[in-house]
Amino acid sequence: MNRIFVFAILLTTTLTTVAMAEEAPLRVGTFVVDASPPLGSPLAYNRCDAVGMPLTARGVVLIAGGEPMVLCAVDWIGISNGGYQRWREAIAKAVKTSPERVSVNVLHQHDAPRCDFSAERLLAEQGLGGAMFDVAFARQTIKNVAAAAKEAADSARVATHLGLGQAKVEKVASSRRILGPDGKVKFVRYTTCKDPEMRAEPEGIIDPFVKSISFWNEDEPLVVITYYAVHPQSYYLTGVANPDFPGIARFLRQATLNGLTHVHFNGAGGNIGAGKYNDGSHENRQILAVRLAEGMSKAYLATEKHPITAAEVSWKTVPVALPASKYMNEERLIEELKDPKVDTPRRTHAAKELIWSRRCKAGDTVDITCLTLGPARILNMPGELAVEYQLAAQKMRPDLFVAMAAYGEYAPGYICMKEHYQQGGYEDSPRASRVSPEVEEVLMTAMEELLK
Repeated sequence: MNRIFVFAILLTTTLTTVAMAEEAPLRVGTFVVDASPPLGSPLAYNRCDAVGMPLTARGVVLIAGGEPMVLCAVDWIGISNGGYQRWREAIAKAVKTSPERVSVNVLHQHDAPRCDFSAERLLAEQGLGGAMFDVAFARQTIKNVAAAAKEAADSARVATHLGLGQAKVEKVASSRRILGPDGKVKFVRYTTCKDPEMRAEPEGIIDPFVKSISFWNEDEPLVVITYYAVHPQSYYLTGVANPDFPGIARFLRQATLNGLTHVHFNGAGGNIGAGKYNDGSHENRQILAVRLAEGMSKAYLATEKHPITAAEVSWKTVPVALPASKYMNEERLIEELKDPKVDTPRRTHAAKELIWSRRCKAGDTVDITCLTLGPARILNMPGELAVEYQLAAQKMRPDLFVAMAAYGEYAPGYICMKEHYQQGGYEDSPRASRVSPEVEEVLMTAMEELLK
């Protein structure tokens, strides 16, 4: 009888523990850190002479019983190789989780910095240290973000509900790849397009929806996260650091919601720009920002709230080896890197390609991750991804609310569909894409695994 009594106690304790775990609350913390470059430091394509509007790194820390999960969005053009690794490791250490449970994605604004400590090392060996980006500034920003993420984790609040909504964004995104009758790219309609004939072409293949995900404590919103796929340039090469129209839209929404933290991610916008609706006139920056903000507002107003607990939140990682482009030749890249007669931008490009080529040959993997939030899934993807991947992910699980953030690990450059590599254009060109056509099968398989 004593054994039976002890067994009953143990069984009751176990069941109670399981029940408590299933009912444990989800906790959510947020952070916003200034990521504006110092004056005189390198931007992606020129020098920073002024900061027109602050750049930020902002994100969300989710605590659901196990190791925390972090989503971080940065107003920089790209974070790659050793830079991407350092960002994830620093944040992970600060919040006491593993780097695999941290996703860092840039918004890809062009009047903004880069970060790649691996390429910087190669450049420094050639006397070009600091030519690509301000190393001390990057390290300090990472340190600041890690500290802010820790504070967000420590002060995280209970989230009782998940909010999901979406709405169309009018007259912002359009396809960059305009095909001719032969099925080849006739011309590329970049984000600034002065040619009226190109602007007259249809929008093409885009994802017109901005998706809104919010966390609530009963009726009090804690944070809003939005996803929209488009190249975020109205105009650039100004020497004035700024977050362009997505950053302005984010600011407008945060102000409208009385300071509620708004985190925005760029979706699979590699082959999408604002070219149909933007001739480069400076006033278009505000016009595009207002249109995006209106879409964000409609998505927020369309929010449907769902009760959520920690048991309904999880994180999954699938590491993939991306196939390298056949056009990357290490001997040529080394020659370019070491040749003082070659201009600095080209030597910088060679350093980045060389690092990526070596990583591919060594079998290095890139993490594709998925955050499960009850009926929602958030896929975090690498590179300048073609929008067809985003649309494919949604078709894989039409029963779920599927959002996507691209521009994670930036090293692969443009990642196109297999058919794109036969059509010509810019995105699939040897200079732009550092992966081969077989990349489609690799990523589609990973997405299917994550969305099971």
